[in-house]
Amino acid sequence: QVQLVESGGGLVQAGGSLRLSCAASGSIRSINVMGWYRQAPGKQQELVASITTSRITNYADSVKGRFTISRDNAKNTVYLQMNNLNPEDTAVYSCYAVDTTYSPTRNYWGQGTQVTVSS
Repeated sequence: QVQLVESGGGLVQAGGSLRLSCAASGSIRSINVMGWYRQAPGKQQELVASITTSRITNYADSVKGRFTISRDNAKNTVYLQMNNLNPEDTAVYSCYAVDTTYSPTRNYWGQGTQVTVSS
């Protein structure tokens, strides 16, 4: 089994920054993709950003230019640097990891961390 442990959420004023971290541990075989989803109250879950082992990144349009995803492959850790935050970024942010070496692919999820941006 693989566990994902997130840290770094909290309360910040609009225009501020936060950095989320997510470390994977356990029976890791090969985590190919890591990333972050978020879900705000009353809204659908949204893919925020993802990054592959070769560091190919993908971002939601709403965060491009403000958020940066990165990873440390040796530590199986992914980071999300969030700058110029606004109240619309308030949500529970959940880390995920994908191991495509299994069939079917295995997806792992963190417990979620709250990010609250005050105006």
